[in-house]
Parts: sequence; C-alpha cells; structure tokens
Amino acid sequence: MAGWGGTSLRISPDQFPDPDLDIEATGGEQSVILGGGCFWCVEAVFEQVEGVLGLTSGYAGGSAKTADYKTVCTGRTGHAEVVQIRFDPSILSYGQVLKLFLSVAHDPTTLNRQGADVGTQYRSVIFYQDAEQKRVAEAYIDQLDAAGVFDKKIVTSLEPLETFYVGEDYHQGYASANPYQPYIMAVAAPKVEKLQTYFADRLKGAKSGAGPR
Repeated sequence: MAGWGGTSLRISPDQFPDPDLDIEATGGEQSVILGGGCFWCVEAVFEQVEGVLGLTSGYAGGSAKTADYKTVCTGRTGHAEVVQIRFDPSILSYGQVLKLFLSVAHDPTTLNRQGADVGTQYRSVIFYQDAEQKRVAEAYIDQLDAAGVFDKKIVTSLEPLETFYVGEDYHQGYASANPYQPYIMAVAAPKVEKLQTYFADRLKGAKSGAGPR
C-alpha cells in the first residue's frame, strides 16, 4: 500500500504528531546521528532547517578500517550512511529533529532499504549518544506506532553510538553542490520539496517565533 507522497505515511506530513516526550534545552548546541538511506538525502533536508548549526555526512556502526564509501557500499561492514546533525535546542529540539527525520527525510517502515537503495548501510537508524536520547526516541516511536500514522510498523533501529566516522570530502554538501545530478533530482529533491511544502515555518529565514514547537 502506497501512503502519503509514495511512503507508508497515512496522514499529511503537517499532521504528523509532535513528540509527547522531549529533551529540554539546557544551553549550548546538541547533536544527533541519524541514518535514513543515502546520506545525501538526509543532509539535503536538514540543511534547509532553521536551528541546524552544522551537518556532516559519514558512517557509524562499524569499525575504523571499514569506514570508507567503497567498503561501506558492500553492505557487510555494519556501518550505516549517517548524518551528524548539530542543532541549537533553543530553536529546534531533539524531538523536532526526530519528527522531521521520520516524517519527510525518509520512510522509517522499510527494513534495510530506501527505495532502490538496498542493504544494511541504508537502514533507518538513530545512533543515540546517551540514555536520554534513547528514552525520547523509543517513546516517540512507540507514540507514532500507537497512533497508526504509518500503515506499517516503524523499523527504525536504536543503536548506541560508539564512533562517528566523517565521510569523504566529496560527500559533504553533495546535494546543494550537485542539484542537477539525476539521483539528487529523483530522490533528494522530492524530500526537500515536501519539507518546504509542509514545514515552511521550519525553514531557514522563516519568521516562526522563538523556541521549539
């Protein structure tokens, strides 16, 4: 069953629930490591979002000796393609990062794949950095499953972050540097358009008021 916009989402993205549980802003920046298919696409979405301070594409889940693009693409390293998202929690909360990740950045109900990209390196994953990140992510996934916002169960895995390995230079800011590359046009651009359509108040430069919502 194809859901909203070709995903398994049953509702319009702008009707996606806010998390009941979140992490309070305590001053200073926070960060999270997320994997949702090709890192080019996740990065393309979040570079548009107000409160995002920096993005770095890379790898997590495997060892240092296999943390390179060619090896990760074999699907046998344990690594996922991920993006490290640094954000200002006074503008964009951890829970709101997860909301955008789960609603527009990828489909969290497809196991070890996003569209034509197949393999464990493309798995939906949240690499939590502490117990609080894990607790909030678990609660939000349970909340979404209970609300039935997708027509299938969320398969996003929660894995402890051991080490984040920065990806090769040419992957950084790839979508913005290569907007007419066929993959970017076919896969990343529709995600960005969905963000711009349904979360216009979250875009950089939008006058959306103070504090996370």
